[in-house]
Amino acid sequence: MNLGQAILEALGSLNANKMRSGLTILGIVIGVAAVIAMLAVGAGAQQTITGSISGIGSNLLFVFSGNMTEEVRNGEPLTLTDAEALRDQFQAPSVAAVAPIIQGNGEIVFGGERVSTTLYGITPDYIQVRNYSLTEGEFITDTHLNERASVVLLGPDVANKLFGRRDGIVGESVRIEGQPFRVIGILASKGGSSFGSQDDVAMVPMTTAQTRLIHRDRDRVDVIYAQATNVDLVSQASLEIADILRQRHNVKLGADDFTVFTQQDFVATAQTITSVLTIFLGGIAGISLLVGGIGIMNIMLVSVTERTREIGLRKALGARRRDILIQFLTESSLLAMIGGLVGIGFGWLISFVVGLIAAVNDTPLTPQIGLDAILLATLFSTAVGLFFGIYPANRAASLEPVEALRYE
Repeated sequence: MNLGQAILEALGSLNANKMRSGLTILGIVIGVAAVIAMLAVGAGAQQTITGSISGIGSNLLFVFSGNMTEEVRNGEPLTLTDAEALRDQFQAPSVAAVAPIIQGNGEIVFGGERVSTTLYGITPDYIQVRNYSLTEGEFITDTHLNERASVVLLGPDVANKLFGRRDGIVGESVRIEGQPFRVIGILASKGGSSFGSQDDVAMVPMTTAQTRLIHRDRDRVDVIYAQATNVDLVSQASLEIADILRQRHNVKLGADDFTVFTQQDFVATAQTITSVLTIFLGGIAGISLLVGGIGIMNIMLVSVTERTREIGLRKALGARRRDILIQFLTESSLLAMIGGLVGIGFGWLISFVVGLIAAVNDTPLTPQIGLDAILLATLFSTAVGLFFGIYPANRAASLEPVEALRYE
């Protein structure tokens, strides 16, 4: 028996039991669709997260107080003088700009509206380093910093909650923690990131925040952002920053009381986490394929029992063991293959619907169906059909012709 004959006979057998074949195929369809949809959503989530991190600047560095890789006690906090030292072009020629910040939470009031948001005390360089832009108004300047001016930049979400709009707000007066501040600008939307929403923020001059809103001792700052001259010099800038801070904090090599992260570090971490989650989701969906494979084996065992006399007759007429084996393996493989092809279509449909739902809810998630996911699901479904078809096929091929013909 050649492969063409085996396929034709398998199709005829499946066609003779349409309902049973359809229900068996449905199990594979659900499994393949689930695998493709989960992998697509996972890939879309990874792209969204890494894209939002990369969007804040590919040559950005983050300096945090404390060693995040090992416990270092009695370490020096980061200060404004540390940030000033990092601006030294002789010691840090690869660093283009430095922006220390302090941050806390505060309540902003306008009329009868109250909004709790994240407050940042910033310097003028912060806007450049973090790649912010304005929809209207002006940035915080050195003049505002020197005068400890009562001015504020509002994120678009904060502006929308307070005023019900995002334009025509410059010049309005709001109260932050009970103190009057004049709105001088509205930040352009940047969406969410690994640091939370970048639109639900309010920014005031560093000096104003230190004296009136977010109190810190000894000019202490929470984070120092630094911008490398270009992407190729990020690693060099990281080394220069570390050397300067080691000298200033009098720490030995390997016992740093600070941590320098690059943008690539955050992207790599996010990719690792999302990859693990994607594999986890795909594994759970793969259980559906396993259940579908068990359904194939069950149906094929029933088919062998029903066709015992037919098998005996074929063997009596000269059919070899190999012919019977190929016949039933072809049937199980066709069930899995048809289910896999239909499942690919349903998986794409599910991913498309998830993307539409995300778009309606303003969630930046676009499921991505890769060729690797399609090949994986298709090959796995076919392998499931072959694996779970081996036992029934072997059972059929092992029947003795005499016993099979006498079977009632």
